[in-house]
Parts: sequence; C-alpha cells; structure tokens
Amino acid sequence: MRESADICIDVQHVFRKFDDKEIIRDMSLQVSKSEIFGLLGPSGSGKTTLVKMIAGIDEATSGQIEVLGTPMPKLAMMNRMGYMSQSDALYTELTAKENMEFFGALFGLRSGQLKKRMLEVMELVDLTPHLRRPVGAFSGGMKRRLSLAIALLHQPEVLILDEPTVGIDPVLRKSIWEELDNQSKQGTTIIVTTHVMDEADKCHRLGMIREGSLIAAGTLEQLKQETGSATLEEAFLYYGGVRA
Repeated sequence: MRESADICIDVQHVFRKFDDKEIIRDMSLQVSKSEIFGLLGPSGSGKTTLVKMIAGIDEATSGQIEVLGTPMPKLAMMNRMGYMSQSDALYTELTAKENMEFFGALFGLRSGQLKKRMLEVMELVDLTPHLRRPVGAFSGGMKRRLSLAIALLHQPEVLILDEPTVGIDPVLRKSIWEELDNQSKQGTTIIVTTHVMDEADKCHRLGMIREGSLIAAGTLEQLKQETGSATLEEAFLYYGGVRA
C-alpha cells in the first residue's frame, strides 16, 4: 500500500456499464505523484473508458475515483488537469493559434503567460510554422500534435494522454517522451494509454488491462520477473492467459 500523501490518483472498485454491457469491472489502482503510469492493453480493453472517468469526462457506474484528493467528476478540477483524447477535439475552422487562445482562456491563462506557453508547446510538437494555418488543413498527425500541445498548455498537475503518439513520426515521438519525462521530474503526474509495447519501458509503472479488468500492475522489471518473461509482450500474454 502506498502512503496516502504520495497518491495522486486513486481508483477504488470502479465499474462502468453501458446498458447491460460491463466495460470496466472492479478496477482498483493507485498512481503516485510525479509518476508516469502506462495503461497497456489491446484496442477495446477499456483503457479509454477508464481515463475518461479519471479525467472527469465520464462517471463511474459504481466505485470511487479521486484525483489530488478530490472525488471525480468535478468541474473545478479542469484547470489542474490536462486531457488529450483519441479523437482530436479541435475547431477545424479556426487556426492553430486561435484554438490555443480559446483553450488557454478556458484554462485561465493570462495574455502574456498564454503567448509564452503557446510558443513553447508549439515548438515542442514542431508546429511553430503552422501557427496561423486553419486546423482543417492539417493532416491527422498534425492534429494529434496540436491536441498534445493544448493538453500541455496550462502546465497541469495531472496529464492524461490517450494514445498520444499515434500517427507521429519516431523522431518527434522521442522528443515528446523526453518532454513527458521532464514534466514528471517537475512534479506532473502522467497517465498514458498505449498498445505499443516499445513505449511501455518509458513509463515508471504499468497497468495491464484486458476485457475491462486490471490483470497486473508494477514496474517493467517486476512484471517480467513475476512471469519469468524476457519481454513485456511475453509477460502481457502470460497475464492474459496465453501460453506459448
């Protein structure tokens, strides 16, 4: 059990049902402050549903979720959290700059602070030359990068990223992960969902999800050691009940 003062995200016995279908079943996990926690699982395993509930966008059918000691969902937590969804929530008729100004105002950033952060995050995602282009003219990968920039804009205490590097080239992906590591060292707690195994070793700890249940959690080395596996993929298959 982790010390309560160190816990940033606390999920206890959470269920989420849609009609009669159980998407999340009896999910419990804790994420410490400043930790990069990876949620690993195949498409349809429940990762997105879980992070939406943690972000306060969706509500659990039963159970409890607390973020920074606050029961979720809670509108007042919006300024303390950054969320990047799988589907890009952008205004395509506006420019990248106008999108960032809109979301920056929602986050309560002042004009000078917003301008400074806008330049910083746009440089990070390599979109500075496209600041004044309409988002409707962006490629899918560019929209993903802009969505990430917006999630980082207000330097949130908690950052939730749902498959953030899909469609992003390897060089830029590397710089993004370096920035996530830097954010973590500065105190930001980060949850990243992925089904890409080679990204998992960049996380401090991992939670493996299959069919709406948490089947294992721990560091990469712990998961490999507990299963006698040489790779994370082997460990994931082991926990999922698949044997070679």
